[in-house]
Amino acid sequence: MPLSLRMPLQQEELLKKYAKKTGKTKTAVILEAVDEKLGIKKNRPQLIRDLAGWMSHDNVEELRRSMQVFNKIHEGDWE
Repeated sequence: MPLSLRMPLQQEELLKKYAKKTGKTKTAVILEAVDEKLGIKKNRPQLIRDLAGWMSHDNVEELRRSMQVFNKIHEGDWE
């Protein structure tokens, strides 16, 4: 179904850049955004929150602390 969308020039430029960066069409990017907004398709943070819903707050904090090791780069490991 054809649809016309008017958006400010700045938003359109951001849309073009994002579409090019991700290798998608502007239409695909817009459809993904609509799907996420309507709850048809979940974005990664939403999906993680839904899947982690069984964890207690303390368990989540413990998991965050234990995962911090993966945020560090040890230069000696790359020689």
